[in-house]
Amino acid sequence: MALEWKQFSGKWNLQTQGQAAGAYTWPGATAPWGIWTWGDGSGGQLGLGNVTDYSSPVQVGALTGWDTICMANTWAIATKLDGTLWTWGSGNLGQLGHGNTTNISSPVQVGALTTWKSVPLNSNINNRCAAAITTSGTLYTWGDGSNGGLGHGNTTGLSSPVQVGALTDWAEISIAYYGMSAVKTDGTLWSWGWNANGQLGLNNLTDVSSPVQVGALTDWLKVACAEEATSAIKTDGTLWSWGYNVNGQLGDGTTTQRSSPVQIGALTTWSEISTSGGKFTLAIKTDGTLWAWGNGAYGKLGQNVGTYYSSPVQVGALTTWSKCCAAKNTSLAIKTDGTFWGCGQNSQGQVGDGTTTQYSVFTQVGTLTKWLNVSGAKYSTIATRTD
Repeated sequence: MALEWKQFSGKWNLQTQGQAAGAYTWPGATAPWGIWTWGDGSGGQLGLGNVTDYSSPVQVGALTGWDTICMANTWAIATKLDGTLWTWGSGNLGQLGHGNTTNISSPVQVGALTTWKSVPLNSNINNRCAAAITTSGTLYTWGDGSNGGLGHGNTTGLSSPVQVGALTDWAEISIAYYGMSAVKTDGTLWSWGWNANGQLGLNNLTDVSSPVQVGALTDWLKVACAEEATSAIKTDGTLWSWGYNVNGQLGDGTTTQRSSPVQIGALTTWSEISTSGGKFTLAIKTDGTLWAWGNGAYGKLGQNVGTYYSSPVQVGALTTWSKCCAAKNTSLAIKTDGTFWGCGQNSQGQVGDGTTTQYSVFTQVGTLTKWLNVSGAKYSTIATRTD
C-alpha cells in the first residue's frame, strides 16, 4: 500500500493512496470549520456555557477555524488552525491545563502558544490526563500522573502542559486509562503507564513511567487506545491489537489477553481504527467498508443484534465510510458524502438525532453533508463541520 505526503491546511499529512474517495478531505486554512457538541453536558464538556444535556448538535460559540478535536467523559480539548490549544469541562485533576483544578463550561485557551498541531483525535479517553503535540514534534502531557501515565518518569500530577523528554519527532498520540501510546515520525511505536492487562504491548504486565519502544519495528502508522486494550495500523495496511480481550475486542478470533501486538487476519487494507472502553472496536478499510467487533451490547456494532464478535464483521454493504469513532457504548461514523451516522447507546442523546432512542443499526443524524471529524466519550460527542 503506497503512501504519500500531502499538504492540508498548511500542514503535511500522510495519506494512503487508493483510499476511498473523500476519505481525507480537509478544508483550507480559511474554511469556516466550526465545532458542534451534543449529549451529556453535566461537566460542562459540551462547551456551551452550561451543564445542560442536548440530543441534537449545537454549535460551540461563533468561533471557526477549529482543527483537531477530542472528547473525554466530562471535558474536551481541541486545537485551532492558528495553532492555539483550547480546553473546557471538568478540571478536577488539572486535565484542562490551566494551572488549576477549576471547571469551565466554555472553551478557554491553554497558555499563549500558537504552535500546537494535534490532540488525541478520536481517542475515547478518560477524565484523568491530556496530551498534545506541537508543530515542532514535541509532546506535552498533563493531568493525573497515576501509574506513570504522563510519561515523565514519575507519578506526579500536573495542571499545566509539560514536555515529555526532549525529542521532537512525535507524530501521533492516543490516551488509555492511566497511560498513552504514540507513534513517532520514524515509524516507531512507544507506550507508557498502566499495564495490568498488557495494553502497553511490551510483552509484560509491568507499569512504566517513561516512554518505552514497543518492539523494534519502524512501520507503525497510527495507534488507538481504549482503557485496557490497544490497536494499531502499520504502513502496509495490516491491523494489530493487544491487551484486554474478554469480549473479543482485539479481533483475533479469541478472548485471550495479549501483552504483545498480534496481527488481526492477513489483510493489508485497513485505514482507520478506533477502540473503546466499552470493549469493542470499529475500523474502516481502504475500500470504504466499515467493520466492527467485540462487545455488542446496546447494538453498538451496527449488526441489528446485541451479539458479541471476536473477529471483524462488516457493517452492512456500503463502501462510503470515511471516519469512525468507538465511543463508550456508542458508534459514530461519517461517510464520504459528509453525512453523520450513529448507533448504540443513546441515553443522553449522544447519537445526536434529537432522541434518546437506542439503535442497533447506523442511523443518519439530520440531513447535512458537511461533517468532517468526530470524537465521542461516555455520553458526549464532539464533531467538526464546514459551517
